[in-house]
Amino acid sequence: MNELWPWMLLAGLGAFHGLNPAMGWLFAVALGVHRQSSAAVVKAVPAIALGHAVSIALVAGAVVAVGLFVDQGAVRTATGAGLVAWALWHHFFGHRHRVRIGMRTGLAGLVLWSFLMATAHGAGLMLLPALMPLCLAGSPLHDIGGDTTAAITIAAVGVHTVAMLAVTSLIALAVYRWVGLEILRSAWINMDLVWTLVLLGTGTILLIV
Repeated sequence: MNELWPWMLLAGLGAFHGLNPAMGWLFAVALGVHRQSSAAVVKAVPAIALGHAVSIALVAGAVVAVGLFVDQGAVRTATGAGLVAWALWHHFFGHRHRVRIGMRTGLAGLVLWSFLMATAHGAGLMLLPALMPLCLAGSPLHDIGGDTTAAITIAAVGVHTVAMLAVTSLIALAVYRWVGLEILRSAWINMDLVWTLVLLGTGTILLIV
């Protein structure tokens, strides 16, 4: 279980990111409604997942690379503090800096939009509690192979992205084909608040554990 839980956490966070409308499924549905085509929804979701994966990979790769040379305790403390600060910024100022892409955008525009949204929301930082035991358990650098670390990091990003892609696809197609956007008026959950609390909780755990 000690070896399995980081992978389960990565998949769970992928599902959580897919559940958040700000990460893409709402945009995919709106695009499908605008173009009156379910094919537009199907094409949009992989592009959104790709942009999300690139953002996650860049953040994860940067932190893991630093962690191979720096004491893991220092990385944990810095990451925890960064997550708490990001949560506060997102709560007070994040809504003022929304990324806007029009309904006429192509797949490249969707990839860019998803990348910027995931980065602005600190999605990559949220994965670090799962990545640290997988990739940094052997720090410093001479205790763990660089190739092995890179492979594990890529696999971790892949597991997260597949889970995010699956949930985003299911929700986007279900809302487009059966539920309809009208449900958002009566069953809307403040995902921004939930996201902020998860960021804050993750950062706090890293600081105190």
